[in-house]
Parts: sequence; C-alpha cells; structure tokens
Amino acid sequence: MSNTYFELIKNLRVKQGFSQGELAEKIGMSRPSYVSLEKGVKELSLVEAQKLSEVFGISIQDLLSGQSPDYEKYKQMILLYLRDAKKSGQILKKTKLAKLLYLADFAWYYKHLKSMSGMPYRKIEFGPVPDAYFRAVQEMEDDGSIVVKHESNDGKDTYSFFETRGSEKHDLDSISKEERALMHDVWKNWEKENTQNIVKFTHEQIPYIFADKGSIIPYELITQEDPEHVY
Repeated sequence: MSNTYFELIKNLRVKQGFSQGELAEKIGMSRPSYVSLEKGVKELSLVEAQKLSEVFGISIQDLLSGQSPDYEKYKQMILLYLRDAKKSGQILKKTKLAKLLYLADFAWYYKHLKSMSGMPYRKIEFGPVPDAYFRAVQEMEDDGSIVVKHESNDGKDTYSFFETRGSEKHDLDSISKEERALMHDVWKNWEKENTQNIVKFTHEQIPYIFADKGSIIPYELITQEDPEHVY
C-alpha cells in the first residue's frame, strides 16, 4: 500500500483538533508508530485505513488518494445560498441551509459520481450534515463573512444567517458555472418550503434511510434514488 497519503492524514488530524496521541489511541496504534506514519515512514494497514476513514468521515479511497474535502469551497456554497435567499427575499435558518448544501452535494454526485465539495455527511436526528458544518459557520461569523441572528421563542432556539456587505464583494470562484446552475435549481425547488418539509424530504431519501445512525452517509447510495426524489 502506497504511503503518499501521510500529508493528508496529518492535515485532517490538525483540522479536526486531534493530538497525535489522541488519534493514535482512536485507531489502536502507539503514538511512536503514528508519528512514523505521519512522516511517511510507516505503511498504513487496511484495518488502520478503515479506522482513519471512520474518524475523519471520508472514504478509504479518498484517504488513500491523498485528496481531502474542499472546506473553502463548502464555505462558498454557503454564501451562494445566502445570496439566493436574499434575492428571493427569504431568510435562511441553520437547519434548512444545511439541507440545501446536502442536496446540492448529493445531486451533483448523482449526475457526475463526484461530490461538489467532498464533505462527508453524517446521519443525525435532524438529517444529514457534515461534522464541519457548525465549525464552518462559526469561522465565517468570526471572520465577518456572515452574521448569525439567534432568537429564542417558547424554549425553541433558531439561528438565521445573513451575508455581510463586505463578504458580498467576494467572487465565489471555486464553484463552476454548472455547479451554480444545479445549486440554483435546488434552491428554486425549496425556497418557499419550510424547514420541516426539507428535513422530511431528506429523511425519506435512500441515503438517509439505509445509513446507520451516527455514521457517515455513503454518497453512492444516492444513485439508487428515483430521479424525481434526488432534490
């Protein structure tokens, strides 16, 4: 097994906030052995690759290819939907935005056998969402790209997202013309629907139904979906 993936493993570990010792323990490896792995000295076994793919939320194929999810592109996808919402006079809330991103990524895979952002989506109670989603929006709020408005009514918390005027000047150059077109199509389907309806839709799709609770949802499952039920 080639060890060209060691830089990706290190980058993913740092991004997800694990120390070398913590990650070594998660995959059943001693810290010195893990350090050798990151240096490209030690070969990765298939069992270790499987454990790492589960921890990082990516496929073994992506792990071994040395390619990681496009985190910055994912942030641009968030901004694109905020711009669509503004043009339509809509306000996007946290859960609906997460589902729009999921539908765009899985619809792109349905058409091209490749995710738009490469982000791994996990099956949780409120639908598919990447582990990095919440960190991404927090970072965007911290750097002034978005404003998050928090409201609490009858014990229920809602979070509305808005792009800042400064961020509106930025070109979303990581998203191709064809990708934008698909994302706009997803938006048109759901712009007037409430969050409850889009959550229900994603819960009834094959990828969500057949994935194990708390696990990463395989993109491949969307290819088994009826065309009219992709987004």
